[in-house]
Amino acid sequence: MKGIILAGGLGSRLQPLTLITNKHLLPVYNKPMIYYPIEKLVEAGIDDIVLVTGGSYAGDFLRLLGNGREFNLSHINYVYQKGEGGIAEALGLCEHYAKNDSIAVILGDNIFEDSIKNAVAEYAKTNTGGKIFLKEVHDPQRFGVAELKGEKVVGIEEKPKTPKSNYAVTGIYIYDAEVFDVIKTLKPSGRGELEITDVNNHYIRKNAMKYEFMKGWWTDAGTFESLFHASELVANSLNNK
Repeated sequence: MKGIILAGGLGSRLQPLTLITNKHLLPVYNKPMIYYPIEKLVEAGIDDIVLVTGGSYAGDFLRLLGNGREFNLSHINYVYQKGEGGIAEALGLCEHYAKNDSIAVILGDNIFEDSIKNAVAEYAKTNTGGKIFLKEVHDPQRFGVAELKGEKVVGIEEKPKTPKSNYAVTGIYIYDAEVFDVIKTLKPSGRGELEITDVNNHYIRKNAMKYEFMKGWWTDAGTFESLFHASELVANSLNNK
């Protein structure tokens, strides 16, 4: 399985901080934000990673991460995304590097407590379909929201005004190699982007999507409030060890 970290975008909600650097290089407590998804993939046994970034400060990732040896990576590749074409577009740029392998994808601003090691090992038994990770939140309107019926996820709605559940789809996904063919069929949403929700709904329609709930804490770090909250969560976690 290959690992993919999506760390593009302009980080406009974090200006003026992001006028001088990429959002994913900002500190979350005692480390750059980008360290956290890398460490989660390595912990899960994935040592071949592709990092997708963009904007004016993409070269800063190379200066910080180099060849990835600090993280015991066997390979780290860098892909440049022009503009803001959406999460699915960024993922589609990685097809050549995935080489028909299954992939574990983490959005670079997602900071979370749980290990995905068991989920990756379980998925590797079949290497088919997709898997999403859900977290109950108090403000589901901000996220893609999963609709559940029994043991099945039957649909995902992006930022709904009237959510059908409180379960947000977090920025951690596992897919088989078919995901790249799915992305090629997508059309831009009203935001002008290729949406990862459309990818997930494709797998749901095929009855090929599994899910699990995240037990520990999880947050994105794309606003001043959530960036600060992420630092608090990490600090508390370290202090309680």
